[in-house]
Amino acid sequence: MEVLNQASGFVQLPRHIAIIMDGNGRWAKKRFLPRTAGHRAGVASVRKAIEYCRAQGVKVLTLFAFSSENWRRPAQEVSVLMGLFLSTLEKETHKLHQNNVRLRVIGDRNAFAAELQQRIGDAEKLTAANIGLDLVIAANYGGRWDIAQAARRMAEEVVAGNLSPAAITEESLASYLHLADLPEPDLFIRTGGEQRISNFLLWQLAYTELYFTETLWPDFDETELETAIKDYAGRQRRFGYTGEQVETLFVNNGLG
Repeated sequence: MEVLNQASGFVQLPRHIAIIMDGNGRWAKKRFLPRTAGHRAGVASVRKAIEYCRAQGVKVLTLFAFSSENWRRPAQEVSVLMGLFLSTLEKETHKLHQNNVRLRVIGDRNAFAAELQQRIGDAEKLTAANIGLDLVIAANYGGRWDIAQAARRMAEEVVAGNLSPAAITEESLASYLHLADLPEPDLFIRTGGEQRISNFLLWQLAYTELYFTETLWPDFDETELETAIKDYAGRQRRFGYTGEQVETLFVNNGLG
């Protein structure tokens, strides 16, 4: 699937879209509802994003559902979020499987209740062979934690004599990170008006195009997602090259 790039002709859709789903609480407050009502409303936007990406041919969709810092929120809200996570898995897993979506959850699961950990494992096992869309849910995840756990695992390999310190490079460290087997995000979207990454995929977002919108997550629909993708398509991704070099590469590859 291609989208129009006004500067250079046609370019591919982003292979990997990563989203911080922000604004549920403010959406609820505007309607004089409890914050938890916003989280429940946000589930519908998750469904829309998954279906749109699957239908359009996006390969990976990563959603930041619960950060390692979110435990600081009021206990009642955290409890509702955990319950919503569990109930959504129970309701949606078979539908994901039927639609050829592979689910994986990244983050430290040790803090989750045993029932939730079991449900996550079951959902991942059921959908493991699907190839239509990789749906990644980041839960109790932090980018710094991801890098730290990679460094710890590499250190263990060094102590065991299986890895030389001289062999530690950017590439080798990246292989120990979550999502090492998937393309890095091409497009990062944050809803709700905030303009920061908030400890999300810190390593993986190094060359990602960033897109921020005032739209609150429960109001973020297919039209909003298409607008973000069109904005992405109008950008020139240089990866350290000059604009002239990128244009030359574009022509030499028969795309101009």
